[in-house]
This record gives sequence, C-alpha cells and structure tokens, in this order.
Amino acid sequence: MRVGILKTGRPPRPAIEQFGTYPEMFMELLGRDAYDWRVFAADEGEYPTAPEDCDAYIVTGSSSGVYDPDPWIGQLLDFLRAAKGRAKLVGVCFGHQAMAQAFGGQVIKSPKGWAIGAHEYDLLSHEPWMDAASPIRLPASHQDQVVVKPPGADIMAASAFTPFAGLVYRDQPAISIQPHPEFQPAYAKALIEARRGKVYADLEADRGIATYDLPDDRHRVGGWIRAFLDG
Repeated sequence: MRVGILKTGRPPRPAIEQFGTYPEMFMELLGRDAYDWRVFAADEGEYPTAPEDCDAYIVTGSSSGVYDPDPWIGQLLDFLRAAKGRAKLVGVCFGHQAMAQAFGGQVIKSPKGWAIGAHEYDLLSHEPWMDAASPIRLPASHQDQVVVKPPGADIMAASAFTPFAGLVYRDQPAISIQPHPEFQPAYAKALIEARRGKVYADLEADRGIATYDLPDDRHRVGGWIRAFLDG
C-alpha cells in the first residue's frame, strides 16, 4: 500500500537530529516497513501528480494556521478537496484543521489559548477500526481549533478544552484528530522547552511537562490509524 505523507511543517531544528522529522515520526509510529512510504513537502509546493498516486495521505502538524494567506496553504486545501473520495485521508493537528477547513468547517485561533501537555479525550463513537470506545490520552500542542465541523463529518473524540478533537468523515474515507499520537513524550517535552519563555510562561511549561509522567495511548491510536488505512 502506497501512503503519502504531506509534510506541512518541521520540528525545531535542534530536535530533528534526535527525534527526526514529522514524516519520520509517523513512519516510526505506524511501522517503517508497513507501507510504501512517499513524502511530499506540501509546505514547499510539492505534491503528487494526481491523488491516485497514493492509496492514502497523512497530513502532518505545522506551526502555520490554515487561515494564513501563504500560497502553499491554499494549494494544500485544493489538493485535499481533489483527493476527496479518491484516496484515504488522515489528518493530525494542523492536518486535522486543514481537512476541516477544506471540507466546509471553520478553524480559528482559540481564545482559550494553548493546549500543551498530555490531554484526555472522550470517544463519542466506536468505529470499526477501534479496539474500544474508552477515553484516550495523547500529547497536545495547539492554539488553533476547529469550531465548526464540516458537513458529512461526525465528532469522534472530544474534551472540554477541544470539543472537536476528532472527526470521522461519513461521505469519504477520512479521519482526523487534533492531538499527536506521533509525538514521543520526550519530543513533546523538548518542544515545550523550546518554546519556554517565548510561547509559554515557566509555570505553564512546567505544568505541561508534568503531564507526561502518566502513560499515554500513542500506540493504541497508532493501531487505529493502521487499521483504518488497511481496512
């Protein structure tokens, strides 16, 4: 199975040597030998010649906002609309927001501020590719949020802070989530440290880092994504 990763951002440069790029994080989570991986630098205008070039696409996280005027973001939304029903789609964080925006939802910079640290989400549906409908705990790192879900999408996961944390698209083979199953706790902590004093105050950073002392559901949710892709 050919799986394309649409790269839409990169980790802080000092973290790449230890933790890899965002596409590499997804390959590590889902299995480097599980698929015929193809990487496209969407944030640099690189795309396959047609959506059918891959059986599925994963859209990564980014520090950009889907409402930003950068030309590559409009290009990405156009590609997602072109790929609708022609390839499976999986969006994570910025990818989750980009899919919602492309398919008729709305994304804003949330007045709630930043979500950092490991967050817990309730599951509002039990999909065929899930093991159970019990809550999940995953790394979060975002200020933007989906506030209007697209037509044809149902809410799969939610929290008080992020009511549209996971979407299942009923009119196409597509799923998306706001948190990051691809983030190792060590990387999530490093990302917080890289933003300490710039994006986060010390107390906020300390609280976020402390949440990674508890177990998470990264591998469980990675299994769901594999089951969705393979199903």
